[in-house]
Amino acid sequence: MVYLDHAATTPMLPEAIEAMTAALAVVGNPSSIHSAGQQAKRLLEESRERIAATLGVDGIEIVFTGNGTEAVNLAIKGLWWQRRGAGGADRSRILVPAGEHHATIDTVDWLAEHEGAEIVEIPLDEVGRVRLDVLAAELADAETVALVTMLWANNEVGTIQPVEEVARLAARAGVPLHVDAIAAYGQVPIDVRALRRATEAPRGAGLVALSVSAHKIGGPAGIGALVLDRSAAVEPLIHGGGQQRKVRSGTQDVAAAAAFAAAAEIVAARLDDDATRMAGLRDRLIAGVVEAVPTARLSGDAGPGASARLPGNVHFSFPGCEGDSLLFLLDAAGVAVSTGSACQAGVPEPSHVLMAMGRSESDARGALRITLGHASTEADVDAFLAALPAAHAQAAKAGLAGRATSFDR
Repeated sequence: MVYLDHAATTPMLPEAIEAMTAALAVVGNPSSIHSAGQQAKRLLEESRERIAATLGVDGIEIVFTGNGTEAVNLAIKGLWWQRRGAGGADRSRILVPAGEHHATIDTVDWLAEHEGAEIVEIPLDEVGRVRLDVLAAELADAETVALVTMLWANNEVGTIQPVEEVARLAARAGVPLHVDAIAAYGQVPIDVRALRRATEAPRGAGLVALSVSAHKIGGPAGIGALVLDRSAAVEPLIHGGGQQRKVRSGTQDVAAAAAFAAAAEIVAARLDDDATRMAGLRDRLIAGVVEAVPTARLSGDAGPGASARLPGNVHFSFPGCEGDSLLFLLDAAGVAVSTGSACQAGVPEPSHVLMAMGRSESDARGALRITLGHASTEADVDAFLAALPAAHAQAAKAGLAGRATSFDR
């Protein structure tokens, strides 16, 4: 199998597997005060510091979670409840760009339904970038805004957002910003401390929370992290022993944290080289798709050489085809890709991201996401490009047959 779905999950790095295997032999609850517990705590806190260093924060600012989705929920719900409870009864608005990951969409929708939040959707431009002018206008009435939340880079089309500009707008308005960096971590540089300095963020405002996940960078599934600035206060989702600044209670997974740290350090150390290598594969893949299927339409930032899209992301729409049909035909040929976020796998619906970018429903249904990672090779690109023409021809025939059948009815 040629694996080109690294945005869904990427294979664990050997060093992460080794670190996890060794840590599984460590006995002791890191909250226990005896020597066995303290040994586990040392390994846990060392792992926290190592991950923090790759994100430009202090160890105390890393809150381990069960996954990236939990980190997003903790940030958004936690900031919402805290801001509403701290004399902010009028702060009912959450500013959120269109086309976000469903971890964010479903969280803000829940807050709207159950807590009375008012969701203000900020439109995207044609490449999936947030409209800064609209965001600035909404922040003009800052007293009514509970928080801003956004992706660092879109998980479907790969467009990198103007994070510094958004953080600066939020800082000037005195509003906290949460950034979902799950798709971006390990592919682009992230330095939270430098960004807060550059945007002159006051306490509790600007970029105060950032979500990441281990399995996107070669660590294990089942562990993520919320970077929470020292100045930020959130209401917890989980109550109990008060571990991790009383923000997230529960016994922490030492072995997963050790593996996460190993992967984070390796990815950070070779980020520039890997990004350059992946971008080269990406651009070659884009050129090959355009040559093989001239009607295919690239989504996201403008194309080969683009620096404002993730180096490992390729996203095309194939007019006249269903994305699911292409996916299954490519899978049968031994190539694994996706139609969008793995969190929506098996749900045959048009891409909400493309719809938010102003694309047609036909484009949104015919989408295919091909994503590269640390294990991707030239041979993988060759295999995809070799399998695509036949798969596209069959998918196009099936698409035409489907439309004819629907007209007959």
